[in-house]
Amino acid sequence: MKTVQAMLAEAEAAVPRISPEEAKGLVGRPDVLFLDVREPAEVATSGKVPGALAVPRGLVEFRADPGSALHDAAFDRAKTVVAYCASGGRSALVGKTLKDMGYENVRNLGGFKGWLDAGGEVEKG
Repeated sequence: MKTVQAMLAEAEAAVPRISPEEAKGLVGRPDVLFLDVREPAEVATSGKVPGALAVPRGLVEFRADPGSALHDAAFDRAKTVVAYCASGGRSALVGKTLKDMGYENVRNLGGFKGWLDAGGEVEKG
């Protein structure tokens, strides 16, 4: 039986971290999808990375799978996906899941607070 710590360790090993400074250079690029996996109330309270797609962690697989009735066309395996959440745990797990689903270029930005602390821009809503 796996523990959450073991699952996080696997995810961290599989999905490279990206710094807020590196991520700033990717905002607005058509070949990059920023993915906010926090809950809607979290996003509404603090905002998100400009242009980020907000999909709660529990729905990512359904939105990312082209065969799903809930598929979101913003998901494209040719794009680099930069996932983030509040502290980095959920985004690490989502990153591992996306890699398992065939998304090769996935990065974990970690927590939104790190983005804010680095002076990252915020889109409200």
